[in-house]
Amino acid sequence: MASSITAPYGSWKSPITSDIVSGATKTLGGTAVDGRGRLIWLESRPTESGRVVLVLEPENPGGDPVDITPTEFGVRTLAQEYGGGAFTVSGDVVFFANYNDQRLYKQSITSLDVPPTPLTLDYGGPVVSFADGILDARFNRFISIREDRRESSLNPPTTIVSIALGSKDVQEPEVLVGGSDFYAFPRLDPKSERIAWMQWSHPNMPWDKSELWVGYISENGEIDKRVCVAGHDPSLVESPTEPKWSPDGELFFITDRGNGFWNLHKWIESENKVLPVYSLDAEFARPLWIFGMNSYEFVQSHKQKNLIACSYRQQGKSYLGIIDDRQGSKLTVLDIPFTDIDNITSGNDCLYVEGASAVHPSSVAKVTLDDDKSKAVDFNIIWSSSPDSLKYSSYISKPELIEFPTEVPGQNAYAYFYPPSNPIYQAGQGEKPPLLLKSHGGPTAETRGILNLSIQYWTSRGWAFVDVNYGGSTGYGREYRERLLGRWGIVDVNDCCSCAKYLVDSGKVDGERLCITGGSAGGYTTLAALAFKETFKAGASLYGVADLSLLSAETHKFESHYINNLAGGEKVCSERSPINHVDKFSCPIILFQGLEDKVVPPEQARKIYQALKEKGVPVALVEYEGEQHGFRKAENIKFTLEQSMVFFARLIGNFNVADDITPIKLDNFD
Repeated sequence: MASSITAPYGSWKSPITSDIVSGATKTLGGTAVDGRGRLIWLESRPTESGRVVLVLEPENPGGDPVDITPTEFGVRTLAQEYGGGAFTVSGDVVFFANYNDQRLYKQSITSLDVPPTPLTLDYGGPVVSFADGILDARFNRFISIREDRRESSLNPPTTIVSIALGSKDVQEPEVLVGGSDFYAFPRLDPKSERIAWMQWSHPNMPWDKSELWVGYISENGEIDKRVCVAGHDPSLVESPTEPKWSPDGELFFITDRGNGFWNLHKWIESENKVLPVYSLDAEFARPLWIFGMNSYEFVQSHKQKNLIACSYRQQGKSYLGIIDDRQGSKLTVLDIPFTDIDNITSGNDCLYVEGASAVHPSSVAKVTLDDDKSKAVDFNIIWSSSPDSLKYSSYISKPELIEFPTEVPGQNAYAYFYPPSNPIYQAGQGEKPPLLLKSHGGPTAETRGILNLSIQYWTSRGWAFVDVNYGGSTGYGREYRERLLGRWGIVDVNDCCSCAKYLVDSGKVDGERLCITGGSAGGYTTLAALAFKETFKAGASLYGVADLSLLSAETHKFESHYINNLAGGEKVCSERSPINHVDKFSCPIILFQGLEDKVVPPEQARKIYQALKEKGVPVALVEYEGEQHGFRKAENIKFTLEQSMVFFARLIGNFNVADDITPIKLDNFD
């Protein structure tokens, strides 16, 4: 084998180009199975300006998948701004929310030449959104969550509504359940006699405290009696989620009562009592940022009554399991290559699993089970967000899960560390690589150790990269999640600084070349770390929060009390807002912002840019027309990546990048 080329870290040539990364960021919006057992998935396409399309698996192996969604449509709901649950498949029909007008449509999967039919009224603009729907065959109607912004976009009412399917004319939906601030997961039992749903109200987020209700449906289709199944007992702090009826009409759901971890439970209706199905210090669900999550499924079996396929997360890794809900629940772990699992969909004698690993990008796999449903006998990738990623396997840096001490004695936090990796290059003796630390968004979320080409873009060029699950992240139980309550801007910032210090002390990175980046809440942590600490030498903030008070006043309904929970009142928000401490910024920052962002309005980035420009700190602001909270267009994903890379190289890197990138002008530098 030829000897390696010696070149400074960060200056290495890599085949993982920004074009490949931006084209490979197709994302998955859910899976379903049609009446013939065929898989349907929802994918967003950066190369089509982020259009979201339903796709049907190929008729024959090796064939091409078929687009269900016509080119003039896009399947995406803006309910709660983050959406999710934008489509429902029932037999050979799909119901979906269309992005441009936010109306609900019905479409035949078997007659794709017939255009979709609208089910909801045209309100003259995208002011009413629908999500998380189900077909009610008993009353020939579609039941859905509705967010109605006709009168107020800051405080729109959310309700559970029914939409008649039989009438010739489109009608105004009827409200079935209302009065709470938020609803999710309306789910009918097999006979459409009972409906379960989840609800919560300000100031809680759904993972803080929520309630699970069951309503009894009368002969005329109304809910005439209701009972609270979980979340009503003031002595129990819990957040029930994901209700689902078994084929024989038992109600299952996930809640974090007792051990503080989201575990599977079931309702004993005759006694209005809740029993644990299987208890484990692991998370069987994720926080409800979007609608339509599906963490478990009932599996049909000839021998057993209730088999449940589920995924759970423990110490930074996901597992796929089968729970036998007969006497003394038993959990069997299935051996599959994924170390990260999102949703599960039940197929004919198989499971469709959305997952990833250190060597698999976000994918959908068909997992075939044996007759006893206790072993995976076949594992086949059906869809991949980045099918070409295998070409670069020799360049891939695999994540190492690290546990590091925080500033609180006895408390540790977690991160995934990716060392530089390129088979052609090595650095000079004694050189340590620059580090890019990423702080995830949310902040109530979790970063995962999976193959992500946007991370490999950095590591294959000679950067070290670390992705931090600071205190407040999910995946480690309620106690870990609640470390951030009242302490946002402190715990997250301290943990990111502690992680960087740990890597410097371990001899893995260069302490003089530490950079930080993050989007949204991660952008806030980035700006706060640069304002209040001296650990990092430069930063890149993507649609980051600079002013907590402004965010609290301007953000959408779903998160309107979230900031108070995380930071505190007006005084604390002011103290912890980077915009109010511009005098403390001393290192270079590049800002990226979408101009249609409703979650973090563009004014935030402009204020910080203006202030730093006046202070004389090197700074640049990039604004994107037509982008919202998170960038969806390939050209903007590419530009953000390239400009971040060349920005860090010029300002702290002491190296030239190998790629031909024209840097944008930096104020107070160029």
